[in-house]
Amino acid sequence: MKGYFHECSNSAVNSAGVFQMAGFQAQTLSFLNYYENKHMGIITEERVNINVFETTGANCCVAACDGQKIYDRIVAAFCENKKVELSFAGTSDLTPAFLNSAVGQLYGSFHAESIESNLSFTNILEEDEIILKRVIERAKTYFEHAYSCRKMLRDTLGGEDA
Repeated sequence: MKGYFHECSNSAVNSAGVFQMAGFQAQTLSFLNYYENKHMGIITEERVNINVFETTGANCCVAACDGQKIYDRIVAAFCENKKVELSFAGTSDLTPAFLNSAVGQLYGSFHAESIESNLSFTNILEEDEIILKRVIERAKTYFEHAYSCRKMLRDTLGGEDA
């Protein structure tokens, strides 16, 4: 199983959002507490600049797989307790699929307060910023309720994992 955090720990999050490490399973919220306590200690003032265009090699940011490249770089910086400045210089089109992959899934791995205080955005067009804000709000809502929704579905269907 490929883990989202293979770069900075031996833990993994499976496709159902369940944290797994050394035979231990916990739902996402417990994972957030573990992960942030272990890897996001005191954030330094050191800042990593990630240019979306340079990272993806494309000015049209539409594919989720390109967003995953950005996500991986952000997580790596967070693992090193660094702040991240994400620059959209040179990009012309952003889609929700790209932004969900690049930024939205961070809310399933880190607390919103940590993300908001350690991730900044530059050179983003006004219309793209509107899409980004919508993606962030939806990700926050989804990950706040993901565990309870999954549990309710599992209880209703009678299965172990929904």
